Amino acid sequence: MTRMVMCRKYNQQLPGLERPPYPGPKGEDIFNNVSRQAWEEWQKHQTMLINERRLNMMDGEDRKFIQAEMDKFLAGEEYAQAEGYVPPSA
Repeated sequence: MTRMVMCRKYNQQLPGLERPPYPGPKGEDIFNNVSRQAWEEWQKHQTMLINERRLNMMDGEDRKFIQAEMDKFLAGEEYAQAEGYVPPSA
């Protein structure tokens, strides 16, 4: 049976992740409060940010930036966009 969570981004019950994506309290928080859909969308957006902004994940400041943007994205707040990105039309 699929585990359901009250997704903080979409404010509705949606299927959750199979396991925490990070170790520690941050991973547990995401596991308990973020849907699989929101997490998969974040992963795609994160890849765009890293590529478009040429972030280096070995750099502490770049990691802090991604972490802050992840928190905003998953909370449904305003977050950084990849410059010039236009989402595909439905």
